[in-house]
Formats: sequence, structure tokens, C-alpha cells
Amino acid sequence: MSEAGALQSYVDKWLAVQPQQRMALVFVEPNKYPGHIALAALEQELLSAAYGIREPHVAATKLNWWAEELNGASSSGGRHPLTRVLFDDERAHAMPQQRWLAPVLAAMAQLEEGTAVDFAAQLGAASALHGALAELETAWWFGEAASSARAARVATLSHLLFALRRLQDDAERDRLPLPMARLARFGLSRAGLRQGSEARDEAVKAQLVDLRTAWSDAARLDGPLSVFRAIEAGEGERLARKAARAGAPLGVLQKGLPDGGFLATLRAWRAAQRWRQRVAD
Repeated sequence: MSEAGALQSYVDKWLAVQPQQRMALVFVEPNKYPGHIALAALEQELLSAAYGIREPHVAATKLNWWAEELNGASSSGGRHPLTRVLFDDERAHAMPQQRWLAPVLAAMAQLEEGTAVDFAAQLGAASALHGALAELETAWWFGEAASSARAARVATLSHLLFALRRLQDDAERDRLPLPMARLARFGLSRAGLRQGSEARDEAVKAQLVDLRTAWSDAARLDGPLSVFRAIEAGEGERLARKAARAGAPLGVLQKGLPDGGFLATLRAWRAAQRWRQRVAD
């Protein structure tokens, strides 16, 4: 496979998980901002290793490879297609090495974590990895002086919503999408997560209440959002709101929102306008 083909394969993997970002690429042109797209694809690679591989030792092996790759990329230029694109940009070399390593180390640290006790603990546990990714992303898009507080929070909330959408599929995993206190309150076992019931619906709705409250609080935090992060967060908020009103909230979450359309284009354009205004200041 050619270098361009290899790179595109990783971008396609990112877009398969976040198809709504295809509209963003109209305004964040890949030919003009290849590093922005490569960074989003790198994030997806790290998240796929952290959450998508069920055997912790296999995930650790892959993440350790990424740690070695990112640790040496400033001098070698990188071996991976995504790394080569990123370290062809002076921004990559201007960042401290620890910023590149922090997401990988956070991903490795959480591999064998169990189910959180409550929503606050769940939010805190997920914030280490997603906060590190948001810090890297914010510095790339907006510079070292920009705060990543808001980006870190909405990235974490987007992950928790995505995990909730996979509630049935991940019912046998050590780390469940619902915290222990929520399971106990509604009398749910692992088997109960796989089967539709009033108790499961109410537990999902209670989780959505906490997610929506946290999203409202995040709007008051400092810092800009990248175009991709703004689109992801906006879609997450709208999906959570729609599911919370539904009789079968998990079904609504799993179905997602319709892709494309004028409103999607408008939201992407507005996110791009905010980004351009911010970097122009």
C-alpha cells in the first residue's frame, strides 16, 4: 500500500467511528491541514487500543509500541504514517515530549480499571486519558497558551456517552458503562444490562441526566474547542437530550442521529469560524 493509501486507511477508521466529521473536512481541508486530521486519527488509534481490545496484555503491547513511536518521533520523524505527517509539522517539535506520551501512559494506566463507584468517580477516571488527549489537541490547534479545560471535559463526556451506547455489548467487561451505585439503585445485574427492562431504561435515563448536567457545566469552563471536538460534543449533547425523552433510551442512543443535512453543514461552518477567529486573534 502506498504512503497516501496507508494514511487514508487510518483517517477512514476515524470517520467510521465519527461519520459526522466528514462535514468538518469541508472546512478543515486535508491538503491544507494534514496534521489536524492526522491528530484526530491518532486519537482514534489510541482509543481503539485502550477500549477496543478486550485482552489487557494485547492492548498494553500495542500502546507500548505507540509510546516508543511517539518518544522517538522528534528525532526519527516517525515510522507510522500518522506520526510522519504529524512530525513533519513544526508544531509537533515545539511541544514537550511528555505531551505526546501523556495520552499513551494514561491509556495504559486505565487498562485494568474496574467499574467506577459512582458518576463522579467515573468522570474522574475517564478524565485522565481524555484530558491528556484534549490537552494535546488544544495545543496543536490553538497554541500552548490555550486552556484545555473545556475540551477535556467534553471529550470525557463524549466518551461516557459512547460507552453508554455500547451497554449491551460491554455487559461482560470489567469496566461497565454504568457505575456501581446506579446498578445498585435500579437492582441491575450484568445479565440485566443485556435485556430490555423498565429498570434498565430508568438507569440509562439517570445516567443521561448526569451527563447532560455535566455538559451544561462544561459550557462554563475556559478554553476553545477544535472543530472536530465541537462537532462531536454538539452531537453528543443533542443525542443525550433526545434519548432522555424517549421511552426506550438505549435504542435511541444506538440508532444515533441522522447524518448530514443543512443544519450539520451550518454547525460545522460555525465551528470552523470560531476556530479561525480564535487563531487569528
